[in-house]
Amino acid sequence: MQSKILIIGTGGTIAGMADDAENPGQYRAAQLSVAALLAGVGGIETAAAGPLDAMQIAQIDSKDMSDEVWHALLQACDAAMRDEAVRGVVITHGTDTLEETAWFLHCVLGRLAKPVVLTCAMRPANALMPDGPQNLKDAVAAAAALDAEGHPLLREVVAVTGGGELHSARWLQKVHPHRLLAFSSGEQGPLGWVDGTNVRLRQGYAPQAADTEGGYTGSAWLAALPAPASTPWPWVEIVTSHAGLRPGLLKALQAQGVEGLVVATTGNGTVHEVLLDAMARARQQGLPVWRSSRCSDGVISDAVLPRMADLGNDLAVALTPYKCRVSLQLALVQARSKI
Repeated sequence: MQSKILIIGTGGTIAGMADDAENPGQYRAAQLSVAALLAGVGGIETAAAGPLDAMQIAQIDSKDMSDEVWHALLQACDAAMRDEAVRGVVITHGTDTLEETAWFLHCVLGRLAKPVVLTCAMRPANALMPDGPQNLKDAVAAAAALDAEGHPLLREVVAVTGGGELHSARWLQKVHPHRLLAFSSGEQGPLGWVDGTNVRLRQGYAPQAADTEGGYTGSAWLAALPAPASTPWPWVEIVTSHAGLRPGLLKALQAQGVEGLVVATTGNGTVHEVLLDAMARARQQGLPVWRSSRCSDGVISDAVLPRMADLGNDLAVALTPYKCRVSLQLALVQARSKI
C-alpha cells in the first residue's frame, strides 16, 4: 500500500468564513473542517503524488493557541513519525501564532525522519480569491518533494506561506497584519520556493548546524510533557522593556508563581534601568530570566549579551521573544526530566 501524507487541521483563517465574500476582512476563523478544505483544492492528489489522509485535532483561531493543542500536535506528529504508512505531515494553522507552533515542533521533534510542513492563509476560505487552497496545495507538494527527493538538509520543521515561500521555523515571523505575503525570515530569507510539484532551494542555502545533528526526539518529549490538563506546563511570561516602564511588574509576576521570564529588550540587548535590579533579584532567587531583542532583524551581539548560565541558555541572542519563551518553557521541562 502506498504511503500517505497526513493533513492535520487546527483551524485558523484558512478554515474561516466571511459573512460577505466581498469583505473578507470580516470573518470567523476555524469554521471549516480540514476534510472540507481538502475537498475544495483541485489537483491536490497530484501534488501529493499519492494518497492523502486528514485529522482534525483542534478548531481554533490561532490567537488562542494553547499548550493543550501543542500537546495534541506533538502526539499526532510523534505517531506519524513512527507510522510506516505516513511519509509526511502537513499542518493547517492560523497565521497569528504560526511561528510559535513551528518553533515548538522544531524543538521537540528534533531531526525529522519525515517532512513536517505548516501552512496558513490570510483570507478566509470563501473570499472571492482565497489564498488558502494554493497554500495548502503548495504545502502538500513540499511535503511530497522533501520526502520523495530525499532532502536530508531540510529535515526540519518548515512552513509554506504566501507565494509558495518555504521558511525555516527558526527564522519565520509574521510581519504584516493583512497582506498576502505576511511572513518573512528577515535577513536570512526563505529557504526556497514551491514551484509546481518541486521545491527550489535558495541559491547558497546552507542548513544551520543544529538542523543536521542529533536524532528524532519527539517520543522523549512526549513522555516529558504530560497533558497540560493534568500537569500544567511551566509558566513563562514575556516582559517588554519600553519607555516609561514602571517598577513592580516582575515582583507581581513572581508573587503569582511565574516560573520563568523572557525580557524583550530594546535594541542590542539593552534594558530599562527600572528592570535591571528586578532582573538581578529574580535571578538571585532562582528564577530563570532570559533576554531577547524587540528588533525583528539581526541578533544581539555576544559582546553585549554574553551567554547566560541559567539552564544552559545560549539561544536568546538569536530568537524572537515569542520563540525564546517557548525555548525557556522547554528548558524548564528539560531541567526536571531526562531529556
